[in-house]
Amino acid sequence: MKYVIGVDLGTSAVKLLLVNQEGKVAHEVSKSYPLIQEKTGYSEQDPEEWVKQTTAGLAELISTFDGDVTDIEGMSFSGQMHGLVLLDENNQVLRNAILWNDTRTTEQCQEIYEKVGKEKFISITKNLALEGFTLPKILWVKENEPNLYGKVKTFVLPKDYLRFRITDELQMEYSDAAGTSLLDVSSKQWSKEICDLLDLDISICPPLVNSHDNVGKITADFANQTGLAATTDVFAGGADNACGAIGSGILSPGKTFASIGTSGVVLSYEETGDKDYEGKVHYFNHSAPNAYYTMGVTLSAGHSLNWFKNTFAENEDFDTLLKEVGTVPVGSNGLLFTPYLVGERTPHADATIRASFIGMDSSHKRKDFARSVLEGITFSLNESIAIFRENGKTIDTVYSIGGGAKNENWLQMQADIFDAKIVKLTSEQGPGMGAAMLAAFGSGWFSSLEECADSFLEEAEAYEPIPENVDTYQKLFKVYKDVYAQTSSLNKQLMEFRN
Repeated sequence: MKYVIGVDLGTSAVKLLLVNQEGKVAHEVSKSYPLIQEKTGYSEQDPEEWVKQTTAGLAELISTFDGDVTDIEGMSFSGQMHGLVLLDENNQVLRNAILWNDTRTTEQCQEIYEKVGKEKFISITKNLALEGFTLPKILWVKENEPNLYGKVKTFVLPKDYLRFRITDELQMEYSDAAGTSLLDVSSKQWSKEICDLLDLDISICPPLVNSHDNVGKITADFANQTGLAATTDVFAGGADNACGAIGSGILSPGKTFASIGTSGVVLSYEETGDKDYEGKVHYFNHSAPNAYYTMGVTLSAGHSLNWFKNTFAENEDFDTLLKEVGTVPVGSNGLLFTPYLVGERTPHADATIRASFIGMDSSHKRKDFARSVLEGITFSLNESIAIFRENGKTIDTVYSIGGGAKNENWLQMQADIFDAKIVKLTSEQGPGMGAAMLAAFGSGWFSSLEECADSFLEEAEAYEPIPENVDTYQKLFKVYKDVYAQTSSLNKQLMEFRN
């Protein structure tokens, strides 16, 4: 039996999957690493932690493998998007990576619009200039750490740096490059026009490759550290959301998924890169060949639930916390939560908005709050689905992955709020499986990713929307959208009181 490895470099941990030719996960390992949050709005990580924990995880994975390591033919990657890793002329890391959920760059986003022009910028990148993206981070370093910036030779994103340390080859692939705000998404090349207007040397942008491209073999040193064979092929991989799409079979028109991890994502397949969503949702290059996808993002999806558990049920597990949400009526007895703990991206692109519980009274119990958190997260995702539908997309089936696929009440909630059939896969591995599928396709196991998906992925169960619940949620969704408008100015006033 032949195998591939999918490496999913997330925000809080790296997850490693050993997958066989039948698409079965033979073994998996997860290794965590810390966030560095020195100030409100700051979010960084030490890239060396990614390398250290991935190396340890692979060594553990191989130690349990009872076959011949030469049967592990390939490895590919999924990674957290937008994070900035700056390298000097010797490819040494210059500072901690600034992550996707870092929001310090509001002034730099405005600077981009002033120097490039908002309409021109969107026409090239297909996206707004957002605090979480890579370009504003580059400008922030240039303006706030000029001595360090003077040493910059190139930049990469998190999984690209990890892959460099494994292969000693440095590239970036298109699905992650699309999230930098420096890629001309339609033409699939770095935008010299944007670089020139912002006084950036385009030479800092690394070489571009396809997600399924073979970019080399692991180094002898990495083979020694992990136990992998030095013959192991390495494939470029993709952004976590693009890999999540592959791992969910979102490889043809009309297919959509909702993923609830630290952030939340609604993603839908696009055949071409020439549509115009006016920056209301993200529009990126897919990791599937010659394809694209539209995507809306909730910054604090699973993060909202984690925060709620850690704050109000620190010593309980999630099953205990959520076991009674099914006894709470639709609408959480008039309690509404907006998941803006670190700002919001779709559709508001607002770094200062903050979360709210609206409608609290003394009758509410913890289970009402728990259900309202789940509903609020799902309402936020539904704002992206509403934009897709307003632009003519038909969304009647949504594949649910991540934390939102682990609770039956939440799956039904998604069906009712999205007004669509929700499908759960038999083996829900999301981005890690997508990375493994890129390695399988790159290794020549299949003639296409679609063929790979047909072989690897299987639907487990489906949840149909309940009409009366749909009606209630549509009314409540209107109230949910009003909360942003009513609290936006209040939150801006409160910013001066935050440390």
